[in-house]
Amino acid sequence: MKGFLHHALTTLLMVAAAPGASMVRANESKLGSTFRDCATECPEMIVLPVGDFVMGSAEGVGSNQERPSRSVKIAKPIAVSRFEVTFQEWDACVTSGSCSHRPDDRNWGRGRQPVINISWHDAKQYTAWLVRKTGLPYRLLTEAEWEYAARAGTTTRFFFGDDEAVLGDYGWSTYNSENRTHPVGEKKPNQFGLYDMHGNAAEWVEDHWHDNYHGAPADASTWVEGGDANRRVVRGGSWHTKPDWLRSAFRWGSIAESRSWLCGFRVARTIEP
Repeated sequence: MKGFLHHALTTLLMVAAAPGASMVRANESKLGSTFRDCATECPEMIVLPVGDFVMGSAEGVGSNQERPSRSVKIAKPIAVSRFEVTFQEWDACVTSGSCSHRPDDRNWGRGRQPVINISWHDAKQYTAWLVRKTGLPYRLLTEAEWEYAARAGTTTRFFFGDDEAVLGDYGWSTYNSENRTHPVGEKKPNQFGLYDMHGNAAEWVEDHWHDNYHGAPADASTWVEGGDANRRVVRGGSWHTKPDWLRSAFRWGSIAESRSWLCGFRVARTIEP
């Protein structure tokens, strides 16, 4: 990894809200600064640095779906939502008339619970609403961006190391979730300040499903050439999956139209100079 955490974020974000939007300006003077692009409905975002990382798993670790491992460059700073999108944030989109689906919370509660029973197409409706609301380029993360954000400069199975025995301090899995989601942000964050990258709700990302990384881009762009456009990549594991599925490199694909009590999402946007 090439000076990973020595890349200082020097780009100043010029935030301009769309007409009628309430805005809280970003403070991007240092790595990890946080902001919202509207006062209450918009997710809280955190700024990540540029850098290089090795994506995927080496031989003998994980599965062939995670290979070949390769170096990927994050060339532009990005902002990523600190938490998975919540029911409160999703319901604001429904109330506005921009999100057509009101998902079932399974009586686990709404509010700060991560939104679930969301399809990939539903998640795209939400990001389109944020674009209209703020005038800024909100989107789903690419698969490479997601793994970069999850690893936060690490090369171990999890962002905290390799020991599953301490996983419960950092994420919700089948071992500690009591068969349900939990409010976002109750576990320890990773080194980038992101919460629930391991477990709670699994997370849709933008890319088509490919069975492996042969031919994958090295610039963290969306991989939508080839593969299965009807299936999209899901990352992070969930409250209902075993610890091995919560690894930073673990990946699977799901039908884009499917809605599951396992899956939610988080959002990103590129920061332009």
